[in-house]
Amino acid sequence: MIERARELRKQPTKAEAMLWDALRNRQLEGHKFRRQYSIDHYIVDFCCPEHKLVIEVDGEVHIGQEEYDQARTQTLNDFGFRVIRFSNQQVLQQLDRVLHAIRGGLS
Repeated sequence: MIERARELRKQPTKAEAMLWDALRNRQLEGHKFRRQYSIDHYIVDFCCPEHKLVIEVDGEVHIGQEEYDQARTQTLNDFGFRVIRFSNQQVLQQLDRVLHAIRGGLS
């Protein structure tokens, strides 16, 4: 699992790279985010462990796997994490709105 997370960090999508540039180094109100973070047997795109907030950026690979994503979200919720999902397009075209929503999820 650790090796897979490393691979994913090395090959982010354009949307993941853009969002990471906005979240890294405590740029969002001083909160620490991690990318490709392991929780149980899942690797989530981004996580703020302090606030138990998971951020998922969904690309075309998620089309048709809605049931899996719902079960995954439920498992993360069972561990006490809140999950916010954004599409690649939302991140690429509306980054300010995405960051505003993330700020709201931190409170």
